[in-house]
Amino acid sequence: MDEGRAIISPRRRPPLPELDRAIEEAARLIAGSRHVVSLVGAGLSAESGVPTFRGPEGLWTKHGEPDLRDYDRFVEDPKRWWEMRQERGSRFAELAQALDTAVPNDGHFALRDLEEMGRLKHIITQNIDNLHQIAGSQAITEIHGNRTKLRCVACNHRWPYEGFPIDELPPKCPDCTNGIVKGDTVMFGEPIPRDALDECINQTRRCDCMLLIGTSAVVYPAAQFPVDVKNGGGVLIEVNPNETPLTGLCDVVLRASAGEALTGVVERLQTSA
Repeated sequence: MDEGRAIISPRRRPPLPELDRAIEEAARLIAGSRHVVSLVGAGLSAESGVPTFRGPEGLWTKHGEPDLRDYDRFVEDPKRWWEMRQERGSRFAELAQALDTAVPNDGHFALRDLEEMGRLKHIITQNIDNLHQIAGSQAITEIHGNRTKLRCVACNHRWPYEGFPIDELPPKCPDCTNGIVKGDTVMFGEPIPRDALDECINQTRRCDCMLLIGTSAVVYPAAQFPVDVKNGGGVLIEVNPNETPLTGLCDVVLRASAGEALTGVVERLQTSA
């Protein structure tokens, strides 16, 4: 024994900080689960500099909410909607610029790592910024669409925006006879694309552990998925600097940024493997 060196028995070891304890418990739950799904919200993108919509500095707070009849107006006159697309661009120039320059953060890369480790089976994201794909994640359902894509409203076929020939307004679907093409992002009043919603429902039914990452848990149908997992006997792990309406349902709460918390979870799983 080294003289002058304090020896702390396991029973007298100082308690781990709260976040460290939460990370350890989250890693334990993930390791013991069969089908882990992550539900991701705007808080993760905010860590990459993408402004959120709600909150004191949210875009809707500063500029007002979008037209709640936006999709209805598209259906009524898709040609005019396309013509107005550029006219309305300046209103959310802040968002467009942020999306153009955003890069994945540590939280995105941690989700990729969890997938590559075989721990994370699927990501349901409410974000439209394509950052999960850039980070390298593969199993993704974008419930609100993807800003880099176009979609046929009839058959739901999607194409990259870049390179898609727009020879007339509105563009016609090259894969079906009567479809009109629009941006893939889901407008106010627009139904969630059936293929995306069905996959979210399928993943929720299979899920026995859901990670709630940076989501305010107020936008439906996404906010219902964690409730369904909990009602089905699954566990919920919240990763959010702020309390949400679902905090009380969660088995573990990591009160930190996704970059910090998820990186810690990945490291804990790697050392315990």
